[in-house]
Amino acid sequence: MSIKSTIIETLSPLAPVAFHEYVGTETTYITFFEYNQYGSLFVDDDEKITIHSVQIDVFGKGNIETLVTQVKDALKEKGFRRISEIEMYETETKTFRKSLSFQISVTNN
Repeated sequence: MSIKSTIIETLSPLAPVAFHEYVGTETTYITFFEYNQYGSLFVDDDEKITIHSVQIDVFGKGNIETLVTQVKDALKEKGFRRISEIEMYETETKTFRKSLSFQISVTNN
């Protein structure tokens, strides 16, 4: 399971999605990156479960709350758990931003 491809496939129907940096022209978009991963279950020194922590950032010039709710619902359906949520406003670009942290457990073969 590729975390990056899962996020892109899941969120692309909602808005443009980019890994780390969006370079398109839309004013509403989503960026993401993985900021941590660690072993959660080991059997005979073999990592069986890995926890992946990702940050999803939703940007927009207007009200982004509906999109944020859609992002949370879509990722929850894929097995992600929301860990935290921070709201910001970027005064230089007059852009609203919501940063969402999620975790997902992945079973390794």
